[in-house]
Amino acid sequence: MQHLRNKNSEQRLIELTGRLSRMATEDYYNPYRLFSWPQTLPEDELWMSEDLLSVSGTEVMNELSREQLLRLAKWESINFYSVNVHGIRELLTEVTSRLYAPGFEEFTDFLHHFIGEENEHAWFFAEFCRRYGGRVYALPGLKTQDPADRTTENFLVFAKILIFEEIVDYFNERMAEDASLPETVRQVNRVHHKDESRHIAFGRQLVEVLYSRVRDEATAQECARLEQYLKRYVTWCVQSLYNPAAYRDAGLAEPLALRSRILRDETRRQAERRYLRRPLTFLTKVGIFQDQTIQAV
Repeated sequence: MQHLRNKNSEQRLIELTGRLSRMATEDYYNPYRLFSWPQTLPEDELWMSEDLLSVSGTEVMNELSREQLLRLAKWESINFYSVNVHGIRELLTEVTSRLYAPGFEEFTDFLHHFIGEENEHAWFFAEFCRRYGGRVYALPGLKTQDPADRTTENFLVFAKILIFEEIVDYFNERMAEDASLPETVRQVNRVHHKDESRHIAFGRQLVEVLYSRVRDEATAQECARLEQYLKRYVTWCVQSLYNPAAYRDAGLAEPLALRSRILRDETRRQAERRYLRRPLTFLTKVGIFQDQTIQAV
């Protein structure tokens, strides 16, 4: 019975990738012509939605002047796109290595679309950072241990990609709709959100299929270790949004101490749950997570 369910899931995935590939072809755009980058963005406007800032809801937020808040929004915007650049770089390496690999033959056409779109996303996010911030922030790496087998490695790679994309898409969707932001900010987020909707639909179905292959061979203890590994990755994603370099560039005093103070504020847990809700709900629903408890940041 389990074998039959797996086959049905894989067939649904094959059909889905065909539809998504056709959509990607029909919706194709040239990002190098799409964006008209203004020379500057207004410094008297927020560059990130206020409720998405890392200080939102905290006592620190109440202590900032309007000028400080605007500077922080600018540099947290640069940090958010920098996080995207580094995340995309990692996923491009992993996905490219799996083109035409055993087990991925049926998905090759869509993966080509996926790689092409993600490469273009990395370009326009980095372009935003360089034009309006003069830099792409560095991002600390996550130390991992290589899985013992290729089946498990495939699952973890695409589960991490899905988690990353789901978190990013929450921010994209919110900022695309925020009329208080400069149009360039809204456009970058709007364009990315449109493409990511296809990537997330594919990722959810693929992760479910890949996990079924792992679960067929793994013990309960091994599945529990995979859950903890992915939960550590969720924590790492959350931590990347609290960048002391952004606090420093915004002119805020003692950025490392400030980061610690913000992270200790329990109101941040509520904000984090909002942008983690979709990935955690999905991973719990399909049995990859047994609960939605995440290690404290």
